[in-house]
Amino acid sequence: MGRKRDKAGGRPLRLTAYAASAALGYALLAVPSFAQSGSSNTGSATADPYANTGADNVAKRTAAAKTTATDAADEAPLNTPLRFYGETTGSILDEDIRRVNLRETGVDGLRGRQDPDRAEAEGIRLGSFTLKPSINQSYNAENNRTGSDRDDRTFLQTDLRSTLTSDWSRHALTIIGDGVWQQNVSGSGEEQPTVNLDADLRLDLPADTTAHLTAGYRFYREDTDDPNAIAGAQKQSGVNEFDAGASLERDFGLLRGSTAVGLVRTIYSDAVLSDGTTVTLSDRDQTAGTWRGRIGYEMSPALIPFVEVDLGRVLYDEDHDSAGYARSNHAYGGKVGVEFDLGEKLRGELGIGYQHTDFEDWRLASIDSPTVDGNIFWSPHRGTNVDIGFSTSVEPSTTPGESGYVAYQLTTTLSQEVRENLLAKVTGGTTWRDYATTSLYGDETVYDAALGFTWGINRYLDLTGNVGYELTKRDGADDSHQLRAGVGLTARR
Repeated sequence: MGRKRDKAGGRPLRLTAYAASAALGYALLAVPSFAQSGSSNTGSATADPYANTGADNVAKRTAAAKTTATDAADEAPLNTPLRFYGETTGSILDEDIRRVNLRETGVDGLRGRQDPDRAEAEGIRLGSFTLKPSINQSYNAENNRTGSDRDDRTFLQTDLRSTLTSDWSRHALTIIGDGVWQQNVSGSGEEQPTVNLDADLRLDLPADTTAHLTAGYRFYREDTDDPNAIAGAQKQSGVNEFDAGASLERDFGLLRGSTAVGLVRTIYSDAVLSDGTTVTLSDRDQTAGTWRGRIGYEMSPALIPFVEVDLGRVLYDEDHDSAGYARSNHAYGGKVGVEFDLGEKLRGELGIGYQHTDFEDWRLASIDSPTVDGNIFWSPHRGTNVDIGFSTSVEPSTTPGESGYVAYQLTTTLSQEVRENLLAKVTGGTTWRDYATTSLYGDETVYDAALGFTWGINRYLDLTGNVGYELTKRDGADDSHQLRAGVGLTARR
């Protein structure tokens, strides 16, 4: 009886053990399959379906993650909160999906080399901003000749430049400042200091709308070859410009609209003659306002024709200048053109139009001129960049009875990465100053060309060198020649 009780009492225990073992084995077999199915459905589950399955599956996992992230970024509308189903992995891909300011990739989408001696200086981290300062100290020689007059000098030049950029997930602020200070070592040529400061706040608004708020300041000294410069002055007038502006861009399906307003305040300091006498130029102080409106049609993502209208108003502080002329004026213009973007290789825009400038003084003839404006960037292959610019501007005159002239400018820049640490740059251009046929002045044409190089000693120090030539040809007057060469060192942080 006792043995039967033992058998009867032990059988339930054995059955229970068998059932538990079967259930545990089934669970072990089912869990990987369930995890793999859940991961493929959500695209962001924390379980890793390729864990410990070999190098081939690791490669598949990387490709799958990149594909999922790219699809999510392409399908998500700009400036709209993204929905994430399931959990996120916490990788850099998830951060980039959320960012409006995506990280810049290299040309051809290739990663840059991470050579610590050749990489760009990382800058100084200031909270959510990055500051990148640099200073260049150079020794230069300059030769100027107009007719039989010669003016040679050697001078030290200090170039300061700093860029402050934000690293926000939305919106962006960029502040760029640079300045040039010159000190003559020998000779009597005029020193040419400059200061430039520009700030641009980009606001990423809903409904595919982008706004920009800009402000800036610049100082420069009028060049002796400028048509409005004071003849025989020992020191030309210093020009102070303050500007502010706002623009708004929005996409309406296939239509793209933009509008912008700008305000520029210009103040002229006194010029100093060779005998120490000062010439007051406050009658040239002015405030200029502009408005621009553009509408474009997206024929394709790479080709957008557009139509643009411009309005301008210039008000001088004094109703009449020292010669008794009222130079305040109105300007009206328009153009048609095309924007094109074929990726990293070719992009830009080109517009052709017409501008009319009408002065308040009836004695000053109106200026009518066709206009050509645009910029083309071309990179035929990695390491080679070509930048071509076109611009047209109306420059008022200070000569009694003269309205002004139209300046057509063409600039070209070719940069070539000769080696990983050696960059060569060739620049060239021409400016045509077109006066009216009734003007007392003849047309002027300015040609300039320069060659420069930058050798990166390490990420913090560069050796620079340049040589340039400028020729100004004048109808009915002596031509001007300028030759300049210099060598310097740039320290970056």
